[in-house]
Amino acid sequence: MEQNEIEQSGNANQQNDANIPVTKEDLWYVDNYLVLRDYYDRTISRIAARCVRMGNIALEEYPFYSYILDVLEEICDTGNYILSRKQLYPYVERKIAGGVAALQKNVNLYQQELQNNSSPEMIKQDPQELNKMKEVLGQIDKSVDPTVGAGMNMDDVVNKLLEEAHQKGDITEEDNDDAQDR
Repeated sequence: MEQNEIEQSGNANQQNDANIPVTKEDLWYVDNYLVLRDYYDRTISRIAARCVRMGNIALEEYPFYSYILDVLEEICDTGNYILSRKQLYPYVERKIAGGVAALQKNVNLYQQELQNNSSPEMIKQDPQELNKMKEVLGQIDKSVDPTVGAGMNMDDVVNKLLEEAHQKGDITEEDNDDAQDR
């Protein structure tokens, strides 16, 4: 395709997206995203103050911390809905400072925050996250996994540790023999 044809194809796609009617539900998502963002900021401020009053505990130690993650998840879902509908982009440009680019950046940040703070229990409930974790765990090199010795008796564990230290050069063969004699 020539450059002119590519540009025409891109313009045709934009026109097709522009012809898709914007529903009240679509507009609700844009407004809801803005409300959720503000609510999230206020919630974080309120819980941070509560944590100070509770003995200056970490935010993650707050008993209802998972609620923050629920709000984050709703913000991400709402933002992704908006981003998936190009016919909403003109509204986004008017309602959100920085427009679509800022929306995309913020949704990515919120998603990262959600991933960084999700508990194993939450991941278990989300099949997509569980599959991602299985993929990651499947790529772990088992030869350096410190839990590989689990289930060994104490003598086997000590011998394994001594052998590893000997291979690294941390101890000599004489040190190894002395430790086994004890």
